[in-house]
Amino acid sequence: MDVRDKAVVVAGGSGSLGSAIVGALLERGARVASIDARSADSTPKSVLALSADLADDQDVANTLQAVVGQYGKIAVLVNCAGLIHSEPLVNLTNSQQRRHAIESWNGVIRSNLTAAFVVSAQVAEHMATTRSRGVIINFSSIAACGNPGQTAYSAAKAGVEAMTAVWARELGPLGIRAVAIAPGFVATPSTQAAMPDAALADLKRRTPLLRLAKPSEIASAVFFAIENDFITGTTIAVDGGLVL
Repeated sequence: MDVRDKAVVVAGGSGSLGSAIVGALLERGARVASIDARSADSTPKSVLALSADLADDQDVANTLQAVVGQYGKIAVLVNCAGLIHSEPLVNLTNSQQRRHAIESWNGVIRSNLTAAFVVSAQVAEHMATTRSRGVIINFSSIAACGNPGQTAYSAAKAGVEAMTAVWARELGPLGIRAVAIAPGFVATPSTQAAMPDAALADLKRRTPLLRLAKPSEIASAVFFAIENDFITGTTIAVDGGLVL
């Protein structure tokens, strides 16, 4: 699919990774709508920037209605909203909170898995009822394989990959593809905030390319998934060779 003049929704477009994807889409001539829980002052004026709770069904419905009203049929959805969270299942050194907090579990699952489900279900319905070919790009992570210290995050990303496979089979006959992108560790402020410097240094050492990914390299993988019309139901790893 060529994104020129196509309507593309980026869920989480205000984040460090999302904004890189939004910028790359604009360069290729797409009409971009960025939906996020917060608006960003740095969002380009040519982008339709909307605020919504991405895990709230009615809020998302109202927001997508605004996108369709301005841009018409949606051709591409990129689900890159979410948060990274590290917390062990059991921590005997913390007498106040030894077990993984249910509040953080719920928050991580809601942000990374529920939001992707809610937005994708509505966009898929729109594509199907308007008889439009399209593609849904979900963001997984190398952590989907099971990263120690990230129970909730790993579970959410494994769920994203499972949903992607299901949707590819369900929606393929309708001309709608579903692809997941699984980055390794990306040089973004959220990565820096989630991991101590020593852990990041160790990750770089264990990665064959000896560095973190650039946001632009992840955006490039997104375009590969969009532009190749015979890719669906798979997860594309962009991890620099790192195996957790």
